[in-house]
Amino acid sequence: MKLETERLVLRRFEKKDKDDLFAYLSDEEVMRFEPSLPLAKEGLADELRRRIASPVYIAIEEKASGRVIGNLYLGDRDCASKELGYLLNRNYWKQGYACEACRAIIEYCFARGTHRIYAECDPKNIASIRLLQRLGFRREAHFRKNIYFRFDGSGKPLWKDTAVYALLQEDPFSVHKS
Repeated sequence: MKLETERLVLRRFEKKDKDDLFAYLSDEEVMRFEPSLPLAKEGLADELRRRIASPVYIAIEEKASGRVIGNLYLGDRDCASKELGYLLNRNYWKQGYACEACRAIIEYCFARGTHRIYAECDPKNIASIRLLQRLGFRREAHFRKNIYFRFDGSGKPLWKDTAVYALLQEDPFSVHKS
């Protein structure tokens, strides 16, 4: 799959994306709400191979620079559903890139028969929630302390809440929304 928007190319990861991938996956602020810790240089080769091999990771390339500025995650789920995730290099935040990329992938999925697209995020991630709402997603759930990714100094889980947002094919959605 390769999609183009006004400013972006959505495509599979390639070997040449190594430095761009590291630039955002190693950033603590970018990884703040993610399940994994910031990427160490030693893990870069394995992470890049994993992303190249997996169709669920979609590179977001900025046309003007040719650089990968982030990625989408698009996982197949039961009942004609998809799970959507997104991560962007912080140098490209607040410029509409995540919205542009998500709109393109949503339109692509719905045109191919997807019934429902949902996203899970940390309820403290206000920027992510605003993006989902701007795209027309509706809040479906707030799970309290339902998941953990890390442990405290004594080995106890650091429980987190999860907010679930979804968009149905029949919901109002326009690729021209602002």
